[in-house]
Parts: sequence; C-alpha cells; structure tokens
Amino acid sequence: MEIVDRSDISQTNANYIGNREPLKPLHFIKLPVGSIEPEGWVKQYLVLQKEGLTGQLGEISAWLAKENNAWLKTGGDHGWEEVPYWLKGYGNLAYILNDQKMIDETKIWLEGAFASQRPDGYFGPVNERNGKYEIWANMIMLNCLQSYYEHSNDQRVIELMTKYFAWEMSVPDDQFLEDYWEKSRGGDNLASVYWLYNITGDAFLLELAHKLHRNTADWTQETNLPNWHNVNIAQCFREPATYYMQTGDSALLRATYNNQDLIRRTFGQVPGGMFGSDENCRLGYIDPRQGVETCGMVEQMASDEILLRITGDGYWAENCEDVAFNTYPAAVMDDFKSLRYITCPNHVLSDSKNHHPGIDNGGPFLMMNPFSSRCCQHNHAQGWPYYAENLVMASPDNGLAALLYNASVTKAKVADGKEITLTQETNYPFEEDIRFTINTSQELAFPLYLRIPSWCTNASININGEKIALKDAAGKYAKVDRMWKDGDKITLYLPMELSLRTWQTNKNSVSVDYGPLTLSLKIDEKNIRMDSKESAIGDSRWQAGVDAEKWPSFEIYPNSPWNYALVLSDAPLSQQFVISRKEWPSDNFPFSLASVPLEFKAKGKQIPQWTIDQFGLCSVLPQSPISLDTPEEEITLIPMGAARLRISAFPNTK
Repeated sequence: MEIVDRSDISQTNANYIGNREPLKPLHFIKLPVGSIEPEGWVKQYLVLQKEGLTGQLGEISAWLAKENNAWLKTGGDHGWEEVPYWLKGYGNLAYILNDQKMIDETKIWLEGAFASQRPDGYFGPVNERNGKYEIWANMIMLNCLQSYYEHSNDQRVIELMTKYFAWEMSVPDDQFLEDYWEKSRGGDNLASVYWLYNITGDAFLLELAHKLHRNTADWTQETNLPNWHNVNIAQCFREPATYYMQTGDSALLRATYNNQDLIRRTFGQVPGGMFGSDENCRLGYIDPRQGVETCGMVEQMASDEILLRITGDGYWAENCEDVAFNTYPAAVMDDFKSLRYITCPNHVLSDSKNHHPGIDNGGPFLMMNPFSSRCCQHNHAQGWPYYAENLVMASPDNGLAALLYNASVTKAKVADGKEITLTQETNYPFEEDIRFTINTSQELAFPLYLRIPSWCTNASININGEKIALKDAAGKYAKVDRMWKDGDKITLYLPMELSLRTWQTNKNSVSVDYGPLTLSLKIDEKNIRMDSKESAIGDSRWQAGVDAEKWPSFEIYPNSPWNYALVLSDAPLSQQFVISRKEWPSDNFPFSLASVPLEFKAKGKQIPQWTIDQFGLCSVLPQSPISLDTPEEEITLIPMGAARLRISAFPNTK
C-alpha cells in the first residue's frame, strides 16, 4: 500500500472507455449507469425522488404534457428545455433503480428525439433566435442519450450524435452559439463531442471541438466572468478544463481553478460549497442571507464529478460533498414533494412573499412549491442520481477508486476483464467508518484507490484485521495494490474533528465543521400549508387536471429564536461543543430535524438588534466579535443539510 497524489495514468484501462489520443488521459473513468446500486440513505433519497417530485412530475408540469410537445411532435409548442432537463435525472434514476415503468417512460421521450432527426442531421425542436438556431436544449438531450447508450448500447445514439455533430460543423461560425444560454454553456456540447470521439475516433469531432471552444463564452478571464448568473457559473466554469484535455495547455486547467476561486473569493465567503448569487451575483450582496438556485447546486455537483475524473484532484470530491451534504438537501422538503428556487446559508424565513431587492429575484422565490421554479422544478432531478453514479470509478491501471463514500454495491470489471463486486457499508457522513467487502470468483491483482479527505489528518485502514496508519495522507489517495481474494474486507477509518472557519469578508462570522458536515443552529420549524397554484412563481405552468391538494406548497416559519451569536473561547473545540449521537433513523433518512442522528450542544447569546429587515430577510450579519449583555444559553447545532431554516455563518463573542 502507498499514498499517492493521483491515480496512475501511464496505463490504459482495458475494460472501460477513457480518453482516446490525442486527448489527455482521464484520472478516473465513470462506470456505466447501473453498475452501482446505492444502498442506505442514498437509496432512500432516490426512492423519495421516484415517489415524489422527480418521478411524478409528469402529472404536474405543463411542460411535460405529451400532447403537442415539441420533443414528440414537429412544430410542438412546449417542453423545449424542460423535457431534457427533467429527463436526464429521471432516466438515470430509472436505470439505477432498474424500474421498468420509468425506463419505458424514458424511452417514449428518447424515441421522440430519434424520430426528430432530419436528413441534414439536426434533431429536436427548432428554436430560432434572430434567424439562428438556438441549440442549448439539444445539449441537454445529448446527456440523456449518452446515459441511455450506457444503459442499452443502442447504436442509434451513436448514429444520431454523429449526424448531428456533422450538422454543427456545417453551421457558419457567425451563426453558431450566438444566443445567451448556448454561448455560456457550450462546454456541455464540447464534453459530448469528446464522449463520442472516444467511442468512434472520428477525426472531424476534434475540429468541431475547436469550433465549439472558440464560439463559447470566454471562461478563461483572470478577474472576470462572461456573466454572473449562478447556474451558468456552476455549470460553465469547467469549460476550459474540458478543452484542456485536447490542447494540453495548462493555462486552461488553471482557468477553471481560477473560476472556482474567483466566485468564492468574491461571493462565496459562506459555508455549503456554493456562493451567494440568488439569480445573479451583485456587488455588495455577499452576506450569507444571499442564496443560490437549486439548479446551481446540482450543476455544481455535476461539475465537481466531471472535474474529479479529469484532474484526479480530491478537492472536487470534497466540494461535491459540501454541496450534497450541506446545501442541496435543504432545497427540498423531507418527502421530496416540493422544492424552493433559492436556499441560503443563513435562511430564517421561507415564505411566499417578494423579498426583492434583498434577493435578486422578485416573487415567491423562497418558499417550497412543487408547481414553481420552471427550471429547478425539472433540473433538480440529476442531483442524487449523478452523485450515486460517481461513488466508485474505474482507474486507468485497471483498478477501482472509491471516491464519494456511501453505502452501495458496485459490479465492475478489473484486471484483465474479470467482474468483481465491491460492497460499501456505511452511514457516512454521519459515521466515520466505511466498510468494504470484495467478492470475486478468483484471486485477482488490481489496485483499489481510497480517497482521504483533506480534513482527515488521522486516517487508517484495516485490511483483513491488520490496521495500517496512513501518514501524511490528507487530501491524497491510499492505493492498495495486492492480490485480492473472495471475502477480503477493508475498513477505512476517517476520524472527524471539530473545526472553525472564519469569514473575514462577512463580518468575521464563523462556521463550525465536523468532518465534511457544516453545522447550523437548530431552529424549530413551523410549516404552513399553501395552495400551490395560488403561490407559484409567475412563469409556472401546470396541467389542467392536476390535484393541488395532493401537491401542496409550504411556507416555513421559525418557531424558536434564531438570532444567536456563538460564545467562543480559547479552549479546545472538543470542550466547547458536546457531540450527541442519536439512533440511526428507522426510515433511513437523516436529513430532517426529527431524524438527524447528530446534535451538538454549544453556548450562545441572543443578539436583540439582529432581526428580520425591511426585505423580509434576516438582516446583514453584525460585526464580530460582538459584545452582548444578554444571558448565555445552551443552544443546539445540527448538520445544516437537515435544516430548512438555518444559521450556519454565526456572529460570535470571542
């Protein structure tokens, strides 16, 4: 066993398709959808999606109505963006759960895409802007088709994409990627071109890749971004790193890292892995009461997963976990039957009021409503399925890499093509141990990479009863390369410790972390049921016969004080915060106030002057350290992903 910074890319995986020359090799290779069967709380989340908004959206959303839908009928009048936005999560959810009914529903839409292809290669709805084809929605449908190919090996996918990309090559540059969304998001098209090139080797695809990059918005600027829309940033900042695979120009790779740093340095001095933009980032609006779209969360997670494959840098896995564990769960209700457009690190009121200009958007953008948020209502679907697909990946040296730890069963080929089963048992991130079992029909030699998070300074591994300390391993990988036999067991120990982050730009506020989890004040939540039709955002559309009683909306009000400063001292954090471990929830769902299995007792003082402001938001943070005459109280903190109302960037009295 050895500690390594990255995987070994000097070899070429014989079992899974990686990057074909001249593209730079991937550090990790995604397994085909369906190779990983999630278990534990991730499986429960996927089931909630199936039974909730993702699986049942077809009966709610007017954009998914089949009659006269633009993806099912030439000249149809709706569904251009919304259908593929929803389908790329819905379809992958179907494949992962092996749900035949959902698979059949997915194929209805995909057959529509196949049938839409014209002799010149174009496919999908025709959406013209100023006489030019706008192809953003086509980019999303390409993702749907790629996942379907992984599931089915249907060669029509290859044929459609080849013809379509030939059509793209025929479009003059001055008519290509000229509209706002497609120009910002051309990197998605670029990634699909590389996906097809790795399968077919068609040389014209590399020329198309150059064309796509030169016509996409410039995401390589040192101190600026092409635009400040939160979803564009979360989705498009990776484009230079994608193109780097072809050019090998390290400046492009640095540009993606710079984009990530720039937005967080300027608007992301907050916990939760995201940044404060509401819809669009605005100068002066950097307090943790600013939020991010649900679309932005899931696109950031997808970007992190892609960049983990491209770079091998464990940083991207950690950022993905930060969003997945601390931000995304709070964007939906516990039963996954409604979501909100914007969620904030400090979010103490989730109502149907208009909070503009406190937030960028005007309207009821902070409440939970299954009929609202035309984009997020559909695009949310990719978050957990994509996460589950990336728990384990193949390594270039014919091994496997466990990268996003969670309970699962992975069936994959290793060594010279032999299939093994890698089982993970854990309640991570709510426990510190990840237990692996390898099942194989014969002894096999192959490497197994285990990611060691940068926050873990005392990790260790136990292999068949032999404990091995991992020295200087934080932020790296433990590479276990040995002859494996059936029933071999590995336990990875990732001890979690309390730590503080200080947000100097945001009034010296602090956040409390426990391993990958960030903590929030536990605020009692009062849910007020609302009529989803009456409280929906203005551009929402729903089907005529939908039952609003079945799909209610909720306002969430605080039923306990929220305006606390943490009382901190110079004592060790283990003496200032008392950890309480509760029984694992019987419903296998840890992201709710009622069932979260970790609580932390701390000391706090109320800040009388920190109140709801004129915009209906918690007012901007007071400067810390703050002097208070209010009595010291015991307060409870919980992982912020379980808190729909939250204070996670605290004033403090230290």
